[in-house]
Amino acid sequence: MSILKLRELIKDVKVAMFTTIDQHGLIRSRPLTTLDTDAQQGVAELWFFTAGNAPKIDEIAEDQHVNLSYADPVHQRFVSVSGTATASRDLEMIRRLWKPIHKAWFPEGIDDPTLIVIHVRIIQAEYWDAPSSSIVNAFGIAKAIMLGETYEPGDNEKLSLRTPEDAAAAR
Repeated sequence: MSILKLRELIKDVKVAMFTTIDQHGLIRSRPLTTLDTDAQQGVAELWFFTAGNAPKIDEIAEDQHVNLSYADPVHQRFVSVSGTATASRDLEMIRRLWKPIHKAWFPEGIDDPTLIVIHVRIIQAEYWDAPSSSIVNAFGIAKAIMLGETYEPGDNEKLSLRTPEDAAAAR
Protein backbone atom coordinates (compact mmCIF):
# COMPACT_ATOMS: atom_id res chain seq x y z
CA MET A 1 0.00 0.00 0.00
CA SER A 2 1.27 3.45 -0.80
CA ILE A 3 0.73 6.66 1.14
CA LEU A 4 -1.46 7.89 -1.72
CA LYS A 5 -3.62 4.75 -1.47
CA LEU A 6 -4.04 5.41 2.26
CA ARG A 7 -5.04 9.01 1.57
CA GLU A 8 -7.55 7.84 -1.04
CA LEU A 9 -9.10 5.31 1.36
CA ILE A 10 -9.69 7.83 4.17
CA LYS A 11 -10.43 11.03 2.24
CA ASP A 12 -14.20 10.56 2.29
CA VAL A 13 -14.37 9.24 5.86
CA LYS A 14 -14.43 12.52 7.73
CA VAL A 15 -14.60 11.17 11.29
CA ALA A 16 -12.03 8.81 12.79
CA MET A 17 -12.12 7.12 16.16
CA PHE A 18 -9.03 8.56 17.86
CA THR A 19 -7.60 6.18 20.47
CA THR A 20 -5.21 6.97 23.31
CA ILE A 21 -4.14 5.30 26.55
CA ASP A 22 -5.30 7.01 29.74
CA GLN A 23 -3.42 7.38 33.05
CA HIS A 24 -4.77 4.03 34.27
CA GLY A 25 -3.64 2.17 31.15
CA LEU A 26 -7.17 1.98 29.75
CA ILE A 27 -7.71 2.42 26.03
CA ARG A 28 -9.99 5.36 25.19
CA SER A 29 -11.52 6.25 21.82
CA ARG A 30 -13.46 9.29 20.74
CA PRO A 31 -14.56 10.68 17.37
CA LEU A 32 -12.44 13.39 15.76
CA THR A 33 -12.76 14.99 12.35
CA THR A 34 -9.70 14.58 10.14
CA LEU A 35 -8.81 18.06 8.92
CA ASP A 36 -5.97 17.22 6.58
CA THR A 37 -3.71 14.44 5.39
CA ASP A 38 -0.21 15.23 4.24
CA ALA A 39 1.58 12.65 2.15
CA GLN A 40 4.93 13.98 1.07
CA GLN A 41 8.38 12.47 0.75
CA GLY A 42 7.50 9.21 2.50
CA VAL A 43 6.03 10.93 5.56
CA ALA A 44 2.31 10.65 6.18
CA GLU A 45 0.64 12.97 8.66
CA LEU A 46 -2.88 13.63 9.91
CA TRP A 47 -4.22 16.78 11.57
CA PHE A 48 -7.08 17.38 14.03
CA PHE A 49 -8.46 20.19 16.22
CA THR A 50 -9.36 19.73 19.88
CA ALA A 51 -9.81 21.75 23.04
CA GLY A 52 -6.72 22.26 25.15
CA ASN A 53 -8.45 20.98 28.28
CA ALA A 54 -9.57 17.68 26.68
CA PRO A 55 -8.29 14.54 28.47
CA LYS A 56 -6.65 13.34 25.24
CA ILE A 57 -4.11 16.19 25.55
CA ASP A 58 -2.81 14.80 28.86
CA GLU A 59 -2.95 11.26 27.47
CA ILE A 60 -0.85 12.25 24.44
CA ALA A 61 1.65 13.99 26.73
CA GLU A 62 1.97 10.78 28.76
CA ASP A 63 2.10 8.36 25.79
CA GLN A 64 2.29 9.65 22.21
CA HIS A 65 1.18 6.35 20.65
CA VAL A 66 -2.28 6.64 19.13
CA ASN A 67 -4.54 4.71 16.80
CA LEU A 68 -7.12 6.01 14.36
CA SER A 69 -9.89 3.84 12.98
CA TYR A 70 -11.73 4.80 9.80
CA ALA A 71 -14.84 2.91 8.72
CA ASP A 72 -16.86 3.24 5.52
CA PRO A 73 -19.33 0.33 5.76
CA VAL A 74 -21.26 1.44 2.67
CA HIS A 75 -18.18 0.87 0.50
CA GLN A 76 -16.79 -1.91 2.73
CA ARG A 77 -13.54 -0.01 3.45
CA PHE A 78 -11.85 -0.04 6.82
CA VAL A 79 -8.52 1.51 7.83
CA SER A 80 -6.48 1.33 11.03
CA VAL A 81 -3.68 3.87 11.47
CA SER A 82 -1.00 3.69 14.19
CA GLY A 83 1.24 6.64 14.88
CA THR A 84 2.61 9.17 17.32
CA ALA A 85 0.74 12.34 18.24
CA THR A 86 1.75 15.76 19.45
CA ALA A 87 -0.50 18.62 20.50
CA SER A 88 0.38 22.28 20.09
CA ARG A 89 -0.93 25.77 19.52
CA ASP A 90 0.75 26.03 16.09
CA LEU A 91 -0.96 29.19 14.79
CA GLU A 92 0.37 28.76 11.26
CA MET A 93 -1.16 25.28 11.03
CA ILE A 94 -4.36 26.38 12.77
CA ARG A 95 -4.77 29.16 10.17
CA ARG A 96 -4.14 26.71 7.35
CA LEU A 97 -6.72 24.19 8.62
CA TRP A 98 -9.37 26.63 9.87
CA LYS A 99 -12.84 26.67 8.31
CA PRO A 100 -15.81 28.80 9.43
CA ILE A 101 -17.70 25.71 10.69
CA HIS A 102 -15.05 25.21 13.40
CA LYS A 103 -16.45 28.30 15.11
CA ALA A 104 -19.26 26.07 16.46
CA TRP A 105 -16.66 24.45 18.75
CA PHE A 106 -14.25 27.37 19.05
CA PRO A 107 -16.41 30.54 19.23
CA GLU A 108 -13.45 32.92 19.31
CA GLY A 109 -12.20 31.53 16.00
CA ILE A 110 -8.51 31.15 15.34
CA ASP A 111 -7.76 33.28 18.41
CA ASP A 112 -9.68 30.94 20.72
CA PRO A 113 -7.15 30.15 23.48
CA THR A 114 -8.54 26.62 23.91
CA LEU A 115 -7.93 25.68 20.24
CA ILE A 116 -5.19 23.07 19.91
CA VAL A 117 -3.99 21.19 16.83
CA ILE A 118 -3.10 17.51 17.08
CA HIS A 119 -0.50 16.26 14.63
CA VAL A 120 -0.20 12.51 14.04
CA ARG A 121 2.81 11.05 12.26
CA ILE A 122 1.81 7.70 10.83
CA ILE A 123 4.01 4.73 11.67
CA GLN A 124 1.86 2.02 10.14
CA ALA A 125 -1.52 1.65 8.47
CA GLU A 126 -3.59 -1.34 7.45
CA TYR A 127 -6.69 -1.47 5.32
CA TRP A 128 -9.44 -3.88 4.36
CA ASP A 129 -11.29 -3.12 1.13
CA ALA A 130 -14.06 -5.49 0.05
CA PRO A 131 -16.53 -5.31 -2.84
CA SER A 132 -19.39 -3.06 -1.76
CA SER A 133 -21.99 -5.02 -3.70
CA SER A 134 -24.02 -7.33 -1.45
CA ILE A 135 -24.55 -9.63 -4.44
CA VAL A 136 -20.79 -9.97 -4.99
CA ASN A 137 -20.28 -10.66 -1.27
CA ALA A 138 -23.12 -13.21 -1.16
CA PHE A 139 -21.68 -15.00 -4.19
CA GLY A 140 -18.21 -15.05 -2.60
CA ILE A 141 -19.57 -16.46 0.66
CA ALA A 142 -21.61 -19.13 -1.17
CA LYS A 143 -18.60 -20.09 -3.30
CA ALA A 144 -16.37 -20.43 -0.22
CA ILE A 145 -18.95 -22.64 1.51
CA MET A 146 -19.40 -24.85 -1.56
CA LEU A 147 -15.65 -25.27 -2.07
CA GLY A 148 -14.87 -25.64 1.63
CA GLU A 149 -12.59 -22.61 1.52
CA THR A 150 -12.25 -19.54 3.72
CA TYR A 151 -14.09 -16.50 2.40
CA GLU A 152 -11.67 -13.76 1.37
CA PRO A 153 -13.85 -10.67 0.93
CA GLY A 154 -11.31 -8.28 -0.57
CA ASP A 155 -7.92 -6.65 -0.27
CA ASN A 156 -5.96 -6.37 2.97
CA GLU A 157 -2.60 -4.67 3.05
CA LYS A 158 -0.19 -2.95 5.46
CA LEU A 159 1.93 0.16 4.97
CA SER A 160 4.92 0.67 7.25
CA LEU A 161 6.49 4.12 7.19
CA ARG A 162 8.66 3.95 10.28
CA THR A 163 9.50 1.21 12.71
CA PRO A 164 8.20 1.64 16.26
CA GLU A 165 11.85 2.03 17.30
CA ASP A 166 12.26 4.96 14.86
CA ALA A 167 9.12 6.52 16.28
CA ALA A 168 10.37 6.10 19.87
CA ALA A 169 13.73 7.64 18.97
CA ALA A 170 11.99 10.66 17.40
CA ARG A 171 10.40 11.64 20.73
